[in-house]
Amino acid sequence: MKKLAVVALGGNALLQSDQKGTIDEQEGNALATADSLVKLLKRDYNIVITHGNGPQVGNIMLANSAGYKMYGIPEMPLDICVAYSQGFIGYIIEQQLKNVLQSLDMERDIITISTQVLVNKLDPAFKNPTKPIGPFYTKEESEKFAAETGSIYKEDARGRGWRKVVASPKPLVIINKKTIEKIAREGNIVIAVGGGGIPVFYVETNKLQGIDAVIDKDLASALLASQINADKFFILTDVPKVCLNYNTPQECTIDRMTIAEAQQYLEEGQFPDGSMGPKIRAAIRFVENSGKDTIITKTTMLGIDNGGTRITLV
Repeated sequence: MKKLAVVALGGNALLQSDQKGTIDEQEGNALATADSLVKLLKRDYNIVITHGNGPQVGNIMLANSAGYKMYGIPEMPLDICVAYSQGFIGYIIEQQLKNVLQSLDMERDIITISTQVLVNKLDPAFKNPTKPIGPFYTKEESEKFAAETGSIYKEDARGRGWRKVVASPKPLVIINKKTIEKIAREGNIVIAVGGGGIPVFYVETNKLQGIDAVIDKDLASALLASQINADKFFILTDVPKVCLNYNTPQECTIDRMTIAEAQQYLEEGQFPDGSMGPKIRAAIRFVENSGKDTIITKTTMLGIDNGGTRITLV
């Protein structure tokens, strides 16, 4: 029986920080990512792909705002913008992965599932927005936009500029998780929980409704991996291994750490919230819930023996 892996693609899998976000750029990045994903298929894995949407959903919101100001087109709420991003990002990944599979004479159906994720409307995150979306701005630009729109902007932990931040509630339940698992275990490639999923809550018994937020992609992916009984959870980012003392003369990479060690490093401030922190928390959550390993690595290192940083139970 084939193993099942959940692979959480980082934002750079589709859009690099120095790119404008043209379709050619995003398709080119997705094609390169697809080449790496095939390595797992060749190692006898069935896979579920998740992905971020920070740059894209921010751009969708900007386009919404511009359309309203210029033409009076009604602006859509953030949950709808997340749904938009799931559709077009899923399409790009589907198409480029299909192109790679066909070039290798490999036959797999690829299905994108628009995924809702249940959150608590009373989550304290709604009073403390922290999730960055959209492009980077200078401090002066961010202050101008904040004054004009009332939005909140925070400085990037890696010094790349200032970004708009929105609420990021904890994911509780992946809607349609049983179907996601069934389709994936049948040998199909499933793209799900795009952008962390569309955040929804029960406005009353048996009535779901969207809410203005963006769920952290890595935490939602960890929850999905647990709820579909995945054998392994891969978190892909822009560095080959997790580092201590990142971007300092004392920087060093980590090959393996237990969840207790990872938690200690978090408490010491080694992994900031705007950088590696959410990935480490997601890794810990999956390992705690499943007893299985999480691997954090660069896309090009996917499927390579001893590649990345392995987070284990003990």
